[in-house]
Order: sequence, then structure tokens, then C-alpha cells
Amino acid sequence: MKHGKKYIEAAKQVDRAVAYEPAEAVALAKKTAVAKFDETIEVHIRTGCDGRHAEQQIRGAVVLPNGTGKTVKVLVFAKGDKVNEAEAAGADYVGGEELIPKIQNDGWLDFDVVVATPDMMGVVGRLGKVLGPKGLMPNPKAGTVTMDVTKAINDIKAGKIEYRLDKANIIHVPIGKASFTEEKLQENFNALMEAIVKARPSALKGQYLKSITITSTMGPGVKVSVAKF
Repeated sequence: MKHGKKYIEAAKQVDRAVAYEPAEAVALAKKTAVAKFDETIEVHIRTGCDGRHAEQQIRGAVVLPNGTGKTVKVLVFAKGDKVNEAEAAGADYVGGEELIPKIQNDGWLDFDVVVATPDMMGVVGRLGKVLGPKGLMPNPKAGTVTMDVTKAINDIKAGKIEYRLDKANIIHVPIGKASFTEEKLQENFNALMEAIVKARPSALKGQYLKSITITSTMGPGVKVSVAKF
């Protein structure tokens, strides 16, 4: 992969042999975000888990104290009183059965998070093939299958993010934008790491966190020392 001048200059500021203290890593990731747009600051955590075993799966959600800097569109599947409750709480779209063909046949996916009340999961389940691969399927562990739609929507709008293992047992999550102050990014990073450390599967033997890297969308990766965690 060929890198541009800006990337090469930015990468010179990062010593790839060093695992930085979290605060220093956050500062470097912010400093090396030199693209013309407001880059997202992401964290990539390589774990010692084996996601093929159910008891070593990691999945959950955490509300970042300073949000992600992104406006999130929420779709809620609900019926009865819950429809009005979802609309009042600020859901972008609310519906039921009638949304199935729109998503399945017309390819409508103009939303970032899907919330569903438990009694709607039969309906939502029919969208598994579309929503599943995109990571949009509501899940009780992530707090997106719930009767308390107001809390779910408020949390998501406030900056709640989901984390889960990918096929390579790595967790990828955004912790804000390059325009955030270092303090805000650091607070978000701390909140995320606290949740990840708590989520350690009890069945896991050996090292839990293998490596942590912070990077901006177009910037170089900055290694973080895992010793603290």
C-alpha cells in the first residue's frame, strides 16, 4: 500500500517499537490525524479469546462520557404505546411489520442502530440475513432489545457504542473525533477500557489483552502499553 506524504510525515512521529502510555498514545493519534476531514479516532484491541467458544465471546456496550462526535440515526421496532414512547424519546424512525419489505427488498439502511422491544423480535428476526452481517441486529447484551426504549435511545444518542469480537478475536471501536480535546478522548478511552477489562470471560486462561492500538482514520497506528490493564 502506497502512503502519501502527509501519512509518511505523520508516521515519523510514532516509534513503532514503543508501546506508549495511554495518555501519550491518545495525544499521538490526535496529532497524527492530518487528513482534510475530521477523522475518527479508533481503538483496536487484540484479545487472547477464542470467539469460536461461546463462553469466550465478548459482546456488550458502553456509553462514552463525551460521545463519539457522530450523529447516530436510531430505528426502533415497536408497537402500541411503545411507538409513541420511542418517537417522544427522539428515535429517527419507528415502525413494525411494514418496514420489513422496505429493508429486505428496497435495501433501505438509512440508520446506524436498531432497537427493538422483545415482542417485536419475531418480526426483526426475519431481517437477520440483512442486519446480521452489518452488525445491526438488536441484542439484549448490547441493551438494544428492551422494553425501556427511552433509556436505550437516550444512551445511544449520548454516545453509546457496542463492542464485540470479530472473526480474528479483535475488538474495533471508535472513541471520538480528532477534533476532540485530548482530555475528552482520554476519558472515552478510559471508559471503554474499563468496560473491556470487566468483560473478561471467566473461562479464559492466559493473557486477555494481547495488544491495543489507537489510530485515526487515515493516520498511523500507535501501540498502547497493555501493562496497565
